[in-house]
Amino acid sequence: MPTLTTHTDPPSAAASTLHVALDLGNTSWCLACAPAGSAAPRVRVFPARTLARLSTELASARQHFGLAPKGPVVLCYEAGRDGFWLQRACTAAGLTTLVVDSSSIEVSRRARRAKTDRLDATALLRLLFRHAAGERGHWRVLHVPTVDEEDRRHPHRELGRLTRERTRAVNQIKGLLAAHGIVLTSLRGLPDQLANLTQWDGQALPPGVRERLLTTWARLTVVQQQRTALVKARRVLLEHSTDPAVQMVRHLLRLRGVGEVSAWLFTMELFSWRRFRNRREVAGVLGLTATPQMSGTRRRELGIGKGGSAVLRGVAMELAWGWLRYQPTSALSQWYRRRFALGGSRQRRIGIVAVARRLMIELWRFVETGRVPEGAVLKA
Repeated sequence: MPTLTTHTDPPSAAASTLHVALDLGNTSWCLACAPAGSAAPRVRVFPARTLARLSTELASARQHFGLAPKGPVVLCYEAGRDGFWLQRACTAAGLTTLVVDSSSIEVSRRARRAKTDRLDATALLRLLFRHAAGERGHWRVLHVPTVDEEDRRHPHRELGRLTRERTRAVNQIKGLLAAHGIVLTSLRGLPDQLANLTQWDGQALPPGVRERLLTTWARLTVVQQQRTALVKARRVLLEHSTDPAVQMVRHLLRLRGVGEVSAWLFTMELFSWRRFRNRREVAGVLGLTATPQMSGTRRRELGIGKGGSAVLRGVAMELAWGWLRYQPTSALSQWYRRRFALGGSRQRRIGIVAVARRLMIELWRFVETGRVPEGAVLKA
């Protein structure tokens, strides 16, 4: 595979920086580049994932704008299907590379707005100029994990996918049976039960339904076998692995109320590779931050921001309920009972969100400093 041309000479302090924005498509990439303050950007389109062509275009752009042949380059692109491999390739070639959260980019609020690859690339380039000038808040630059950190995510993500597949298959089987007036208390050994199942009127199930039930059951069996294998492999890692991330999972499991699923998920997705600077970042990455709306005399709270991962946020809510049950003497559980437990359903919903946010901050401090949440009990 062709690679980008690397250089070892340090860039001249007086050399201008070439700013590059890439709009990544499945078949083609659109490149817009220019030095800061340039009148018009240089835009080129070339086949996707051709690093040799990207290197050639960067060299041509330096020559076009009269920059040093080995001058510094700052490149950005939106996170998406291509993931982080391009960032690693460009960084290895000596380019400063930023991966941007696409949902954080400012867009026009007009009812209709033109959208082309060229317009997207040049708009991204203008945002890169603002970022280089020191402006913040107009987009969010992602923290890129290493190859190993990213690879640790796959087992639990696949386990989550298989769990959803299992639920979908079970619901499909129950739905097919219910459509013919049949309700089973257990699906165990479904192929053996089919011979004795009859519809509401006592007649045998139609052959098309029987075939579909058997096909779905076969798929469910495979999914369940794969899911069981992943769960066993995870437990083997918990018992024997010396990986620092797995050791962090064991550390979280010391707390009563924290289970294997939540400890593994939060470690591999958050605590083992992200570096949080304060509690606001912990709450922000889960979308558990407030969204005030204040204009003139109007004061309104729209609720939590719901940014970040919906899966992590959902597990955090479940963990909060478990914490109230298994850590009743903790300061956080007592605070919830004083403030929210005696209120209505809306107050309790608000309260559990607050507990989830504060609990995630406490867990972050626990894995970073080892400080046990106030009043919490460790497992024996």
